[in-house]
Amino acid sequence: MRIDAHVHFMVYDPHEHIWVTDELSALKRNFLPADLEPLLKGAGFDGCVAVQARQLPHENEWLLDLARSHGFIRGIVGWADLRAPDVTARLEALTAHPQIKGFRHVLIDEPDDSFLLRDDFQRGVAALGRFRFTYDLLIFPRHASAAVQLVRKLPQQRFVLDHIGLPDIRGQQLAPWEAALKQLAACPNVFCKLSGLAFRADWHRWRPADFTRYLDVVLELFGPRRLMVGSNWPVCTVAGTYDAVLNVVLDRVRALSEVEQAQIMGGTCAEFYGLLAVG
Repeated sequence: MRIDAHVHFMVYDPHEHIWVTDELSALKRNFLPADLEPLLKGAGFDGCVAVQARQLPHENEWLLDLARSHGFIRGIVGWADLRAPDVTARLEALTAHPQIKGFRHVLIDEPDDSFLLRDDFQRGVAALGRFRFTYDLLIFPRHASAAVQLVRKLPQQRFVLDHIGLPDIRGQQLAPWEAALKQLAACPNVFCKLSGLAFRADWHRWRPADFTRYLDVVLELFGPRRLMVGSNWPVCTVAGTYDAVLNVVLDRVRALSEVEQAQIMGGTCAEFYGLLAVG
């Protein structure tokens, strides 16, 4: 089973998709399953994991409606207020929907770089494991210290690092990101998504060679059994077509053995999120 581990869907609303700035004006429209399905099929994917694009309670139900009517949406990474006093009850209610596999909070928009270490937030993340929910880490290198403290504190909780930790590829900055990645990769409960690379490069002048060092580092530190490929569609389209952006990763993965390729192209994702094949 080949899975695109990171996509988004949205019916654009400026009041709800506040992260879509003028710089991202190309995203100020609707992106729905019918738009993605031919791209997935063309790339040889059997399905995808839909990740929240709004930090609102009704995002989960909207994504569930899409998944119910589109079988290629194999799992959902939703949003829940993990700081809520009744977070355990809220998570328990969401177990009624097996399509929901985990949750994410957009930490990069929080003014406090230590947000991950807030007592109320840590309590919410700790509650995920009781229901076998995963957590997607969306962080910059500056958040790594807090992230390492969190994942070490919760060794039984499964985490996945989105977009290889958002390195500054445009500026070809390697050292601070690599140091952060080494700490996270040393934690066996942390996995990583090979996604979002072109978005962190120069959108209009990137070349495949810009990503070589970053991909080599991630492959060495995590290995195929903790890596999964994701497109970050439609955000990726600001930097190129679906195929062009995806090939940044696929061209590197093709150099690996067939077993390693299968792991990165879907095996890791299916195991991490607990995805089931659909006939």
